[in-house]
Amino acid sequence: MSKNLIELKNLTKRYNDMTAVDSINLTIKENEFVTLLGPSGCGKTTTLRMIGGFEDPDEGEIFFEGKLLNDVPAYKRNINTVFQRYALFTHMNVYENVAFGLRVKKVSNDEIDRRVKRMLKMVDLAGFEKRNVDSLSGGQQQRVAIARALVNEPKVLLLDEPLGALDLKLRKEMQIELLDMQRSVGITFIYVTHDQEEALTMSDTVVVMNKGVIQQIGTPEDIYNEPINRFVADFIGESNIIEGVMLEDYKVSFDGLVLDCVDKGFALNEPVDIVIRPEDIRIVVNPDEGMIKGTVTSVVFKGVHYEMIIESDKREYLVQRTVMFPEGSVVGMNVQPADIQVMKRGDVPCSKEEEEG
Repeated sequence: MSKNLIELKNLTKRYNDMTAVDSINLTIKENEFVTLLGPSGCGKTTTLRMIGGFEDPDEGEIFFEGKLLNDVPAYKRNINTVFQRYALFTHMNVYENVAFGLRVKKVSNDEIDRRVKRMLKMVDLAGFEKRNVDSLSGGQQQRVAIARALVNEPKVLLLDEPLGALDLKLRKEMQIELLDMQRSVGITFIYVTHDQEEALTMSDTVVVMNKGVIQQIGTPEDIYNEPINRFVADFIGESNIIEGVMLEDYKVSFDGLVLDCVDKGFALNEPVDIVIRPEDIRIVVNPDEGMIKGTVTSVVFKGVHYEMIIESDKREYLVQRTVMFPEGSVVGMNVQPADIQVMKRGDVPCSKEEEEG
């Protein structure tokens, strides 16, 4: 079992009157791929910068292998960072960019040569040693930045939206390459992104943040299938979010329906929020065979599926299916108990300041 590598305890960062990170607690294990996910301004990059030593916390503690890290300068931390703007040295070729950190540490030339060539081979840039970095594509520049970080053999690599400047096709290719790299070098990656698909594709653990507060921590499957609140459900993928009532364990009501579900532990008749993912709604041609009857009001082809809006007498449902039902069709909709996700009513956990206020 992997041991704890980094621990954040009640970590807080303020900028004047704004609280960017609000008393968060997080444990990151050795060799784990952790993604901090959330919208712009949620505190994910500030958290990353505090781990890297580029920002000082106002409150709280950062532990690395059990030792307090708060007062350790960035250059003395066994942590390297890859930024969205790769910050490559344009006056140096690929080889010298990767070798730079080793030369600063006064590593022998033979050792530099061995490590640089091994790292360039790992990122599929063997033979590019003498190329000027300005002549490289965005994906190649990103690989150089990663090689430069990894050649120092850090225990942790921080990545701040490193794929943000790439086109969609290259971005998807690099997601897989980064994941393969992380597994092959066996170090901890802490990755920042606002891209939900990227987080779900690459991570062992996803940390969803909003307004400086951690909303949910879990595996990609947990985050997607069992969102803890309305914010997570709405931010991760597409969702139909409906207000309902948990009548009793395994029984929920909404829009005049009483349906079986797999959730329990709520109070009797507790108001709840219900999440039904668009891909989990089944359509039947005979409206009378459906739990819900509705009319198709919009159809959009998305490549792998059709995205339809189906309007019932209570609300609009977003539905994704591989078979298209034309606009104007009256259809029935069914959903299985396991696909009805029940959450506590409300939007997001409040911050410590809101609790105290």
